[in-house]
Amino acid sequence: MKKRVINSMLVLSLIVTALSCKSDKKTETSDAKDAKETTEMADTYNVNVEQSKINWVGSKPAGQHNGIVPLSEGSLMVSDDQVIGGEVTLDMTSIEVQDLEGEDKKDLENHLMGYSNGKEDHFFNATKYPEAKFEITGFETVEDQAMLSGNLTLKEITKNITFPVNVSMNDADESLLLTSEEIILDRTEWGIKFMSKSFVENLGDNFVSDQMKISFDLKTFKAE
Repeated sequence: MKKRVINSMLVLSLIVTALSCKSDKKTETSDAKDAKETTEMADTYNVNVEQSKINWVGSKPAGQHNGIVPLSEGSLMVSDDQVIGGEVTLDMTSIEVQDLEGEDKKDLENHLMGYSNGKEDHFFNATKYPEAKFEITGFETVEDQAMLSGNLTLKEITKNITFPVNVSMNDADESLLLTSEEIILDRTEWGIKFMSKSFVENLGDNFVSDQMKISFDLKTFKAE
């Protein structure tokens, strides 16, 4: 009985470790790719910017912060229930922190957007780069999992990423919902190097993780 319990604990440990490694795996990037041409038969679904957002999580040894980036516009091209093209624009001048309140919330938001004096380029420098974009370059199904590829442009640096998504269509109101799990990016690949141990020495525990997590939450409606 004791041996069986030990074996069970070992299996559980291996499962937890595997899941942990999977959840912490950085999304691979490549050079920007050309978007595929869409056919005239494709339907256009316009993004409802009030009901859509990009979620984000940033971390450091002392903890983490999370929030959203609103969208200013966007559309998806759909053919045979597959998302074959489209683009969304992120409003980097409206980054929101959701886990803080009051002055702490405002201070971090200003820091992220570069509105604090002397900290303009620490993170996203929204004055110089008010928009970010994601342009779809590919869509395929791998082992029953929909995989979306696209060019993510931040601070005028573009990298192509591929990640799993869930796409659901509602014929009743002609809407389409596209969501993703957390996508783990290395922020330094987009030139965001503030307090990164990869570029700054002797930071101790005063560093900001290179990992930046985002996820998509898009609600769209078929264009008339």
